[in-house]
Amino acid sequence: MTSYTTASRSKVTPMVDQAPVSTFNTSARRRVLLVTGLSGSGRSTALRALEDLGYEAIDNLPLSLLYSALGLDATGASTSPAPSRAPRKPMAIGLDSRTRGFDPIAFSRRVDVLRAIPDLKTEVLFFDSEDDVIARRYTENRRRHPLSPDRSLADAICEERALLTPVRNLADYVLDTSALSLNDTRRLISGNFTLDEDAGLALAVTSFSYGKGLPRESDLVFDVRFLSNPHYVDELRDHTGLDPQVCSYITADPAFPPFFGSVGELLLSLLPQYRREGKSYLTVAFGCTGGRHRSVFVAEKLGTLLRDEGYHVSVLHRDMSLGTL
Repeated sequence: MTSYTTASRSKVTPMVDQAPVSTFNTSARRRVLLVTGLSGSGRSTALRALEDLGYEAIDNLPLSLLYSALGLDATGASTSPAPSRAPRKPMAIGLDSRTRGFDPIAFSRRVDVLRAIPDLKTEVLFFDSEDDVIARRYTENRRRHPLSPDRSLADAICEERALLTPVRNLADYVLDTSALSLNDTRRLISGNFTLDEDAGLALAVTSFSYGKGLPRESDLVFDVRFLSNPHYVDELRDHTGLDPQVCSYITADPAFPPFFGSVGELLLSLLPQYRREGKSYLTVAFGCTGGRHRSVFVAEKLGTLLRDEGYHVSVLHRDMSLGTL
């Protein structure tokens, strides 16, 4: 399963916007992405992003209509009299606790049937988020949780999490959006689920503060807290890793050149292997104490190196504006 959390089969990860694809390979298996998860965790945002990528997106589809939406009868057999030669547009279907007749056991059974159909490539994308983050989103948007008509918001979130646990356990991809903005979520979706087979491996490089926790979407994480810290230099403290003075200070650390050379060599040897295994997006994260100086500088320098090697790279500084140690 691809995941942004520790419970995963494989890995997904923050992203680069891709152009919508208008044509599809008729000989390939049709991609079916079942999008589900906790209410308020970003499922609707993902469906809009998938539609922009070229998927046929259906939201809040009753579970009883899942087979028919895919041209199948009640047993999962095709209802078409003969194989169609028309382009088979990939589908993204939103199903969750709000849809009529939703049942996690019935959902699991249908997923098993769809995964066994040779002409389909069926995957489950599950959206998750921390309870307090979901509660804050509902409070800020002044929306009512679908399970909260007769209970508190906290109880509704807890009930939905328990209800969807079996669905989360069978997911191919789990995306925790607790620390992600809407743009971060769209970027992740675009990078991991692009339909352009010739797009190559897209990369995201991010800096972060260990005090704010690891980026959950990261595939590879490097700790750069061993480098000399500009925070302790009065004339550098208020600057960031984007400033030339800070760059020069970190570069002068004898530990930096061998470290960066080793990281660059490692990544350039691994990236072709990731691509060969079908991975379309990879996130590399660098962390330091405050996420303002060392990690920012190293992330920028790696982004430049990878671009020079012909890779499509986006660089994000998650905590640079916090101004902490």
